[in-house]
Amino acid sequence: MIKVLFICHGNICRSPMAEFILKDMVEKQGLSDQFYIESAATSTEEIWNGIGNPVYPPARDELRKHGICCEGKRARHLEKNDYDKYDYLIGMESMNLRNMARILGNDSENKISKLLDFSDKKGYSSRDIADPWYTGKFGQTYDDIVEGCTSFLEYLKRENKI
Repeated sequence: MIKVLFICHGNICRSPMAEFILKDMVEKQGLSDQFYIESAATSTEEIWNGIGNPVYPPARDELRKHGICCEGKRARHLEKNDYDKYDYLIGMESMNLRNMARILGNDSENKISKLLDFSDKKGYSSRDIADPWYTGKFGQTYDDIVEGCTSFLEYLKRENKI
């Protein structure tokens, strides 16, 4: 079982989009039984009295446009013990990685990366996925996440992990 945790700032846009996009991809490829996929936030801004906010409506709507449902997902905070629970802890941008390091501590097993680290599109490496909360470009975020998730699955196949 490959355990993946996607992480962004609030867990209401990018990381839940990545969670449900990858779940959709592995389901369509008949690989669902080989994966455990979730998402979390580095911030508690979207969590009130222990209850996380649902996926931000424009992010939910973008997923729905592509036939992907995220119903029931609520923001949750990244916890230090998540490092031991997951094989891959994948952030969306450099700031996420800094906050992940603050919460998780030392990455002694090299589990932490950015999603687009798996992509070699246009020769770029280490690109960030912009936060659509600020840009308003939910379609672009969706496309970037699809690129990252596709590349992540290709990486796992090259490494004979699936």
